[in-house]
Amino acid sequence: MKLSKQLTDEAILRELGGRLAAARLARNLTQAALAEEAGVSKRTVERLESGEVAARLSGLVRVCRALGLVDRLDALVPSPAPSPVEQLKLAGRQRKRASGRFQPTARAPRKWTWGDGS
Repeated sequence: MKLSKQLTDEAILRELGGRLAAARLARNLTQAALAEEAGVSKRTVERLESGEVAARLSGLVRVCRALGLVDRLDALVPSPAPSPVEQLKLAGRQRKRASGRFQPTARAPRKWTWGDGS
C-alpha cells in the first residue's frame, strides 16, 4: 500500500508497522531478538509492528537502527531546501575560477622605447 494523505493516521501506522515487521522477518529476527538488539522492550516492538499509537518515536528510531533503516528516515522528513532567493544569494559567493598563486617576477620589466625591436 502506498502512503498518502487520504489514509487515516491509524492506517498509516498499521502500514508502517507492517513494513517494520517485514524488515524484521527478512533479517530472520524474532521480536525478542530485535528488542534486545535495539535496546527496547519486546512490547515496544509489538506496539510498533501493530501500529499502536502508544509507541514512542525514540523506540522507532532504535528499531530502525537495529534493522539498518536509519538512512531511510531522511526520506521521511527531508531537510528543507533553501528558497530560490537564498540560492541566488549563495550563488554570488561561490568561486567561479581559481586565482592561482601570486609569483612575483625576479626582475622588473624593461621600459619600452622607440626603436627598440623587441
